[in-house]
Amino acid sequence: MTEHRYYLKAKQVFTEAGIKANHYVLVDNGVIKEITDIATADIKVIDLGDNQLLPGFIDMHIHGREGCDVMDGKLSSLNTISKSLAQHGVVGYLATTVTAKWQDSLQAFSVIGEAAHASLDGAKVLGAYNEGLFFTDEHKGAHNENFFLRLNKERIDAIYKASQGTLKVVAMAPEFEDSKEMITYLDSLGVKVMLGHTNATYQQTVDALDAGACGGVHIFNGMSGIHHRDPGCAGAVLMNANALAEVIADGVHLHPTIMQMIYKLKGPKKMALISDCINAGGFSDGTYRLGELDVYVKDSVARTASGSLAGSTLTLDKAIKNLTELAQVPLLEAVHMASLVPATFLGLGDKLGSIAVNKQASFAILNEDQQVQATIIDGKVVFAQENFHSLAALIG
Repeated sequence: MTEHRYYLKAKQVFTEAGIKANHYVLVDNGVIKEITDIATADIKVIDLGDNQLLPGFIDMHIHGREGCDVMDGKLSSLNTISKSLAQHGVVGYLATTVTAKWQDSLQAFSVIGEAAHASLDGAKVLGAYNEGLFFTDEHKGAHNENFFLRLNKERIDAIYKASQGTLKVVAMAPEFEDSKEMITYLDSLGVKVMLGHTNATYQQTVDALDAGACGGVHIFNGMSGIHHRDPGCAGAVLMNANALAEVIADGVHLHPTIMQMIYKLKGPKKMALISDCINAGGFSDGTYRLGELDVYVKDSVARTASGSLAGSTLTLDKAIKNLTELAQVPLLEAVHMASLVPATFLGLGDKLGSIAVNKQASFAILNEDQQVQATIIDGKVVFAQENFHSLAALIG
């Protein structure tokens, strides 16, 4: 193999240890080998000027972008989503399903499995996230209750097989009698369980978390909320030290003070930024389709005909900016909520999620206004703004 080494120098480098000023990151065949303030003379230096070098983002809960949906069941759709995400600094994502007909769901999982083993033109498909089918009517959100099913081992096995073993997360309502058994079974397969679209009480949620469930799907949205005589599902997730809280930081799904509260209760390591973006992302207002339902986007906010929020049109670069501006979360922590936290949750923290020695050289390059200028995956440029088109040639 031809040796491929270079330094990236940036005004700010967002490392696990802190934000380093005017540092160099040595990339050797797609792997980070050194972070230093002095470059070795015989290695090429690519100076990023006043831009920031961040770890590439991981969107662990996203349904679609630019007119394409995971539920299309087409590799071309996942490739379009992949390219669109790369424009926003995302280097990997979980292709997320929504409630639909059973056979359509299996087809979607089959294509996710194919995509996870393929080379796409942007962000990598890191696996499948099942958000759908196994919910309750009371907090159905943008899910069609006519297609809800009871979770059982046979259906888990069918999804796991269709996804070619790439199933990473299953969202479920935990109030059913056999939920603990299903959580234990999913855990035995190495699949994380998240609780959502549920009317579970505080105690039912506590029991599910004790059984091995890992956290809450887009916290506060699609679940029983906090009441002073029943903390509900949201309260149970927030008060469990090990539970992860998914956060949609678009300023619509959560009030800024609620985002501050989540941050104070969960801390920087148990709060994951997600986009929950649908196929309207990147497009103008209008009517779109999410699973088996029409959704209406106005002022970039997606809702069903009944007025329920239906995912978002958010991107993770914007979510980070929102979290810092609306909830006063420190920038490095917000960045890691979109990178290191999801990577660690998915068992990929040794390879992705932060700028650290021996991790993959997957980066987002942002300007001082927090706008993505380029995205690098495994040392190779997968997206660059016009003013950064020379970057790919420089890297080689």
